[in-house]
Amino acid sequence: MSDPTLTVEARIPDALQPAVVEKLARATDEDVAGRVAREDATLWGGSGSPPAPPEIADRLGWLTIAERMLGELDDLEAFADAVAAEGLRDVVLLGMGGSSLAPEVFRRCFGHHPDRPRLHVLDSTDAATIRAVKDTVELERTLFLVSSKSGGTIEPLSLFAHFWSLVEEGSNFAAITDPGSSLEKLAKEHGFRKVFAGEENIGGRYSALSPFGIVPAALIGVDVRSLLEGAKAAWQTAIGGNDAEADTLPAGVSLGAMFSALAQAGRDKLTFVISESLPGLGLWLEQLVAESTGKHGTGILPVAEEPLGEPSVYGDDRVFAYLPDPLTPELGVDSRMQALARAGHPVITIPTEGPADLGRVFLLAELAVAVAGWGLQINPFDQPNVQQAKDATNRVLAEYEQTRALPEVADADSVTLSALLGDASPPDYVAIMGYVQPSAGFDAAAAELRVAIRKVTKATTTFGYGPRFLHSTGQFHKGGPKTGRFLQLLHDGPEDVEIPGKPFTFTTLKNAQAIGDLDTLRALERPSARVRLRGDDPARALRALTAKIKETL
Repeated sequence: MSDPTLTVEARIPDALQPAVVEKLARATDEDVAGRVAREDATLWGGSGSPPAPPEIADRLGWLTIAERMLGELDDLEAFADAVAAEGLRDVVLLGMGGSSLAPEVFRRCFGHHPDRPRLHVLDSTDAATIRAVKDTVELERTLFLVSSKSGGTIEPLSLFAHFWSLVEEGSNFAAITDPGSSLEKLAKEHGFRKVFAGEENIGGRYSALSPFGIVPAALIGVDVRSLLEGAKAAWQTAIGGNDAEADTLPAGVSLGAMFSALAQAGRDKLTFVISESLPGLGLWLEQLVAESTGKHGTGILPVAEEPLGEPSVYGDDRVFAYLPDPLTPELGVDSRMQALARAGHPVITIPTEGPADLGRVFLLAELAVAVAGWGLQINPFDQPNVQQAKDATNRVLAEYEQTRALPEVADADSVTLSALLGDASPPDYVAIMGYVQPSAGFDAAAAELRVAIRKVTKATTTFGYGPRFLHSTGQFHKGGPKTGRFLQLLHDGPEDVEIPGKPFTFTTLKNAQAIGDLDTLRALERPSARVRLRGDDPARALRALTAKIKETL
């Protein structure tokens, strides 16, 4: 039975009601809820003959992973207890995308348990970031958790090579990877303490409740049993609002149908406003939505951590997904969401119960996004454009190995910035891509730039750190609608870090990734520009750039 305090409320403007009602009726007629529950791959375009396309029939394990993980908890909890009992003070997770974003949510939401190690999620090739993590931990008392579904991702393997060169002791390392991967082989060769097997029938962005999310959560003392048991409540979550058809479907199915219908009606910027009790959740939702829907020229752009504005600063391409926590009320935010609804923006309220409710929230979001794929008539389980940027990076690195030099990329001047941003307007969006050391200061400076652009243009803005976003919104940038404008920011610290066994350093790798990403965007005729931030403080340099852009706009 659903919890009435967690009932989803959808406020849809009258003009958009017909499109939403039609999609919800289709979902009922086509038994979308039942087919998802039965793991029927034909829902997304496959059929018995010919068989369902790859990455559909073999990507539905997320629907039942919580139940299977409950059966493996005794072994996992014993492992976590042993790590803590041995006095290991820190866990450094080396991963990217689906291997790092759910752990980052757990890290931010649950903080540090006094009797458990502290978690650090390292999903960057920025040398200063790597040095900062190294200097924060006591290497001999740290567990390095190498996490990669495929086992061949360049970032975690490069990070492993670096830290192995500092701590050549297998008992300080563990891995999470799919069975038979090259990482599993590497772990055995180096005598890792433990290898946790992922599930081949779960894609990375749907893996939050699989070992990729649950192992690091257990290591830091999260009550993972409660999280997993709570996941099943996603199916019982109800929905209300101004559409009676939605009431007959589980909330996850209704949400997916609504999101797809609204996107097809031009409201394709899904803007998350999330309770302060769930820090980092927007980063996970970004990957889930962007990689699942942004392909074949369509998609839903997730907008996370954008400062909340007044109704007048938004264009008519927005949908607001509001995730409040009634246990931690934010009355000012509630009133502003009501004002957005009164101004004619779709506002969908998805109540949560804070960090303890993440199991349900994760599965509810996965259901909604999978159903949105049905509504958009795309495969929500593949990522056809992600490889493009990887291939471009490899070409840049191959050239570097031959010439020992990276290609030159011109910095954007005022004329270029004006051309990129000056006439932006909905349905355009501006993606700010920062190949810099992540910090609270840079986050704040990026938020100021986003507000400045939105104030003048009403264009939606996003921000992501590279190379993290390449495994997240990067799919949407390249495969979604051609409405993006891309501003790449690059900053290198004064000290580099070697990658043992490679002819290039982390700074070279990061720059190659930035160049490869820019080359790919331009090859796809997506407007883009690069600005290298100068000086020791990238946040200060970004504020100076923001002042320059304000003059330009």
